[in-house]
Amino acid sequence: MQMSDTREIKAAPSDVWAAILNPDVLKECIPGCTEVTGNREEGFEATVTQKVGPVKATFKGAVSLSDITEGEAVTISGEGKGGPAGFAKGGAVVRLEPIPEGTRLSYEVEANVGGKLAQLGSRIIDGFAKKMADEFFDRFQQAVEGPAEPEAAVPDATDATDATDDETKKKGWFKRLIS
Repeated sequence: MQMSDTREIKAAPSDVWAAILNPDVLKECIPGCTEVTGNREEGFEATVTQKVGPVKATFKGAVSLSDITEGEAVTISGEGKGGPAGFAKGGAVVRLEPIPEGTRLSYEVEANVGGKLAQLGSRIIDGFAKKMADEFFDRFQQAVEGPAEPEAAVPDATDATDATDDETKKKGWFKRLIS
């Protein structure tokens, strides 16, 4: 399965670059991720729990970075094993380009699955992979940019809850961290 897309992120390329290599940001952005450890030089290890159709599994895997062009491009390769559910492996080439509004992030992803996951069929797997990529980059964009409209986070006082306040504080935390 292959896919590609672009995102325009309202942040400096250096901020986007720092975020894409930060294990804390990756943990927050990867759907179902419970743990990310490691570093840029040695690679990362991650634990992710996902349900694909009727198959739910916890994947433990390794992610490595290669073909690094500082501040411009990186190839991210990974492989995860989910026990009887099977395995997933793939990679993404991520490129950053400065634009007047901030940074254009483009990516090309290639992924393969095996085991019970592969038996689900390509339509389910392809749809799931697209959903995961979209959710990751939506979360990534929010982590770097912050909330689109802070006033929109709490529409009125009767609907305000502690959970909404916590969610608002969480969004854009990386941008606030490096500012």
